[in-house]
Amino acid sequence: MFFNEEFETLPREALEALQLKRLKSMVARVEKSVPFYKEALAKAGVASDSIKSLADLQRLPFTYKQDMRDSYPYNLFAVPMEDIVRIHASSGTTGKPTVVGYTKKDIETWSELMARSFVAAGVHKGDIIHNSYGYGLFTGGLGAHYGAERLGASVIPMSGGNTKKQIMIMQDFGSTVLTCTPSYSLFMAEAAKEEGIDFRDLKLRVGIFGAEPWSEEMRRDIETKLNLSAVDIYGLSEIMGPGVAIECCEAKKGLHVWEDHFIPEIINPETCEVLPEGQMGELVITTITKEGIPLIRYRTRDITSITYEPCACGRTHARIARMSGRSDDMLIIRGVNVFPSQIEAILMGVEGVEPHYVLIVERKDNLDTLEVQVEVGENIFSDEIKHLQALSAKIEKQIKEMLGVTCRVRLVEPKSITRSEGKAKRVIDNRNKA
Repeated sequence: MFFNEEFETLPREALEALQLKRLKSMVARVEKSVPFYKEALAKAGVASDSIKSLADLQRLPFTYKQDMRDSYPYNLFAVPMEDIVRIHASSGTTGKPTVVGYTKKDIETWSELMARSFVAAGVHKGDIIHNSYGYGLFTGGLGAHYGAERLGASVIPMSGGNTKKQIMIMQDFGSTVLTCTPSYSLFMAEAAKEEGIDFRDLKLRVGIFGAEPWSEEMRRDIETKLNLSAVDIYGLSEIMGPGVAIECCEAKKGLHVWEDHFIPEIINPETCEVLPEGQMGELVITTITKEGIPLIRYRTRDITSITYEPCACGRTHARIARMSGRSDDMLIIRGVNVFPSQIEAILMGVEGVEPHYVLIVERKDNLDTLEVQVEVGENIFSDEIKHLQALSAKIEKQIKEMLGVTCRVRLVEPKSITRSEGKAKRVIDNRNKA
């Protein structure tokens, strides 16, 4: 089943011809309208009219997340603000977000690609979609919402949290599709069990899960506990939001990238060499239809591989493998991007806190948890317990307010955190340990 069969099943030759046409047009636009790209293209010695084939993509400069931070908030926009109808943002290492703008056409494109993604996952117009992705500056909630409406399905805009109410709504409203992070779906299952509710008694049949890494083992666990078909979705706000790529329900062997709107590459993150089909490396994406903030060769830092082999579902678009990790130090906690340097910036703004800390990430009851251990001065540590508790709560509140992530802060005595002569070990991630 397809949402837009003509474009989803384009022959490879026709698809690549369309990509080249759109690539040329996009580069010509940013060369004129975005000073950053005008300078970057000139430094690379590439003019838009010199692009003759898709192979010329490798001659174009990369775009990095830092470039977006340096352009905060609107300096990468390719259209006047009067043409921007929506602004989203994702977290950055200094507390300031990376900002993305959408024109009316961008929103229409995003809605179409999310509708395609829903259909690829096995969703249809008669479904009731329980959307537990967060609404707000985060792209997840509204991206899924608009896609559901574009498809013509019924959408319940739940957002995250209030798990007992989520379960009640799914029961009472007859939800057939669940969208959320994979870890939250398992937390829902545990909460339902405690309430004596069996997911087999619900009408759920499809779950579309993303915004954080998850394994095949977790997929099997989710499918067993929630009694549904679990499908992986991929997206990032810099490129569009959710719906950049998704698994098809027929195969579940890689995520189809919507190549009529994005050109994916896999590179060696160290040498920047483009790697052959099937080899693991960093995913790089070029947007070829986005108007508000087009990006050339954006370094996602996500590690995967790509295949152009035919798929059982009939879609001709390339497939990327499930993300196996990242090439940078960013943590993803329940779908929220967190950098150690962000937390460090908050800690260092608190009086009495020392510049020695460690972040400990665990997976408990199927949810990611973050503990921040930080040293305090001798005079603080010897203070009354209630004062230490108040300071911990203050830091926890600041991290929640600034970064959107819940954590536990544990104040530890001076010199208790291991020192290093080289790079300090700031993160202990126990999620993937046996």
